[in-house]
Parts: sequence; C-alpha cells; structure tokens
Amino acid sequence: MQAEFDLPFIDTGPDDAAHRLVLAHGAGAPMDSPFMETMAALLAGKGVAVTRFEFPYMAERRREGRKKPPDRAPVLIQAWRQALADCRQRFPRCRLSIGGKSMGGRMATMLAAEQDRPDDLVSVVTLGYPFHPPGKPEKTRTDHFAAIDRPVLMLQGMRDPFGTESEVSKYPLPANSTLFWLPDGDHDFKPRKASGSTHEGNLSIAADKVAGFLDSY
Repeated sequence: MQAEFDLPFIDTGPDDAAHRLVLAHGAGAPMDSPFMETMAALLAGKGVAVTRFEFPYMAERRREGRKKPPDRAPVLIQAWRQALADCRQRFPRCRLSIGGKSMGGRMATMLAAEQDRPDDLVSVVTLGYPFHPPGKPEKTRTDHFAAIDRPVLMLQGMRDPFGTESEVSKYPLPANSTLFWLPDGDHDFKPRKASGSTHEGNLSIAADKVAGFLDSY
C-alpha cells in the first residue's frame, strides 16, 4: 500500500477558472520561491488558476529547517498523483494540466509518459526543463519523451545551462510539443543586462505563452 503524503498547497487565481495548472517546484527551491510566486501571480492575472504543491522532501526541509536532497523519482511521481487527486476532488469541474519548474516539470513529463497516467490530464508545461546536468550535455533526460501523447509546452532560457538552444536543437522532443525560447534567459529566464531584455519581461512573455497554450485545449 502506498503511503499518503501530507502535501502543502497554495491556490492562486479564480476557483471557478475553466483551466487549472498544477505546478511543482524545482529541486532546490520551494513552492513559494520568487520564481514560483511571480509565475503564479502572472498566470492568475490572465485568468488561469494555479495550484502549487511541495514534494515530501521539501516540506520536510521547511519543517526541520535543514537541507534534504530530493526524493527518488517514484516518490516524486507518487506525490504528483496525490496532488492531482486532491485538485480533482477540490475542483471537480476544471480541466487539469500539470507542469513545473526544472525538476518539477521533468517529473510532470514522466507522469504524462506513464501508461496509467490520469485520463483527464489535458496538457503539460515545463519552465526550464533540465535536459541534462550542467556541463554534461551527453547525459540527456529525454528517453521518456516518446511515450508522451499529451500536448507539451516547453519554455526555456536561451542560455540555460541545463539545455541551451544549440544543445536542445539536437534532442528528440515529445511528438506534440511546442518549444519557446526566452531571449538570453538563464535557468530562471533571467537575461543579461546587455541583452536589452529584462527578467520581468521574460517572465511576462512566459506567462502569456502558458495562458495562450492552455486556452487552446
């Protein structure tokens, strides 16, 4: 019997929204990090309901005040399933999509690739997908992409050390996927000052792309 997790949640945006995006955090920052707070607020401003949750290891970090490495993928995916079940119970009429920052987005794609994924899963959104460990472009995290049959939106900074534009152009992507590059962005979509782009601008662009993508399904 699988263990039940005491998952914390943050709901942002209208409860009666037609579409709800369930977002998971990255490996090193919690669900209320500045990046996650900003993206949730921007999406809520566009009428998208957002539910954030924390994986068990991050919730334990918060309780105990000490660092703890991420759980293994089976535990993270089990937490994803529980988070979706909770959202379905609390918001039974909305369409559910999943996504996340970095590792959270990767786990969302892994859940979408499983044969017993939730039938009502509409689409997937990744915010800075970790295509490979920094400095190791040969160690790709793309093997499961071929099994994903849901629409996928992948937002990536052009300078992301987990997958630059030149590197990702060589990788196979999910069949029904859209890849959008944030100008001069790093892993958090932050550009260099000399680029002429701004972090706020890139985050706003990202929110526009996500909202438009969700509205199309």
